[in-house]
Amino acid sequence: MTREDELIRQIQKGRQECLDELIELYYPAILRYCLWHMPDSESAQDAAQETFLKLVRFIGRYEHRGHFKAFLYRIAANACIDIKRSLPSAEPLSEEPDYIICRPESGYQAAEDRQLLAAAFTCLQEDQRELVLLRYGQELTLREIAAVTGLPLRTVQTRLSRTLKKLRLFLKNT
Repeated sequence: MTREDELIRQIQKGRQECLDELIELYYPAILRYCLWHMPDSESAQDAAQETFLKLVRFIGRYEHRGHFKAFLYRIAANACIDIKRSLPSAEPLSEEPDYIICRPESGYQAAEDRQLLAAAFTCLQEDQRELVLLRYGQELTLREIAAVTGLPLRTVQTRLSRTLKKLRLFLKNT
C-alpha cells in the first residue's frame, strides 16, 4: 500500500490531519497544471485552491482504486473551466501566459526556446495541448491521462502520437 493509499484511507476514517499531508503532496503539481490553463497566476491559484476544496467535499464518497491522481486532475480541469467561465471576457490576457514565465531562466537561448514553445502550442487544438501538458508537463502515464480525459487508452496513444508529429513538423519548419 502506497503512502497516498494510506492517507486516503485515514482521511475517509475521519483523520483530517492526513488531508494536509495529501494536499502538500499534490499542491505544487496541481498549481503548475492550473498555470497552464489559466490566463494569470492569480486565477491559477484560485483554481488550485478550488480543486482542493472540491476534494475535501468529495473525498468521503471517493472509492480509491489506485486512480487518485487522475481523479484529482479531473477536478482541477473542471475547476479551471468553471473559473474561466466566470472571468470577464473583456479582460485582456497577458502577453505571455504564466506557464511560459513561471520558470526563471536567463539568456537569449532560453527566451527564444520559450517563444518557440508558445508558438508551437498555438498550432495545437485545446485537446491536443491538454494531452501534451498531462504527459510531459505533469508526467502522467497514458493510463492516467485516459482516466483524466475519459478517453480510451488507445485513443490517447494515437492522439498523442499525432500531436507529437504535428509539433515536430511545426518545429522543423520554424
